[in-house]
Amino acid sequence: MPQPSRRPAVAAVRPHPEHGDAVARNRADRLLFARRDKGDLRARDELVERFMPLARSVARRYERSGEFEDLLQVAALALVKAIDRYDPARGCAFSSYAVPTIAGELKRHFRDRSWAIRPPRDLQELILRLERATSRLTTELDRAPTVAELAEATQSTDELVLEALQARQSRHTLSLHAPTVSGEEAVLQDCVGGPDDGFAAAEDRADLQGLMAFVPPRTRLALRLRFEEDLTQAEIGELLGVSQMQVSRIIRRGLDQLRDVAEQRALMLDPARLAVLA
Repeated sequence: MPQPSRRPAVAAVRPHPEHGDAVARNRADRLLFARRDKGDLRARDELVERFMPLARSVARRYERSGEFEDLLQVAALALVKAIDRYDPARGCAFSSYAVPTIAGELKRHFRDRSWAIRPPRDLQELILRLERATSRLTTELDRAPTVAELAEATQSTDELVLEALQARQSRHTLSLHAPTVSGEEAVLQDCVGGPDDGFAAAEDRADLQGLMAFVPPRTRLALRLRFEEDLTQAEIGELLGVSQMQVSRIIRRGLDQLRDVAEQRALMLDPARLAVLA
């Protein structure tokens, strides 16, 4: 008697628990966004709290020493913007929309607010790529990467890598109260130069030297004896063989001539015309 054929047993396929959790989370997210669209501020707050770990993880990618708290604030504000602008009707997951938004705000923060001296934008972006490549290569090679290795990792040239590494030093400036040498009380502010009146005096002497060429020789001598040698008018009169009153008139007339020539030169007269006036 023929035996009835037996069909092979088919094992029941059970969904993975994580898949069920993901479906439940997506359903919960959609409900929260639906409440947000109706103006429910509590739903908005719940969305921010729900996705803060996502913002924190993106901020960690750009973390540098002592800067994480600032980056986290930037990422949190970007998360709020992403929540307000996200449209569930487009069909993409919120995380797919939020991550580029947060990353863009972090890059803008580095570009606009974290540089004491702002280099060009393409150089700033290269510096960010270099920092990520340096961290990755240091872990892989167990040593600091070379310029050539960084250039290959960032698809750049050795010259651009060197320029970016040099420009990276412009991100932060030293305080004027920073010490100059370890162990000494002197600070950088003590090394900053101040106004030097000697430069102005040197310029005045050079200008006066040019103006003196436009006065007669005896007047020029009287002026030099009075203002350079500090002689009295009577002493100058004895040297020139004239009276003290004549010396006074010579000096006064010489000063008037110097003043007139200086005013003419201030009017940007042509040197050839000045020669005619002489």
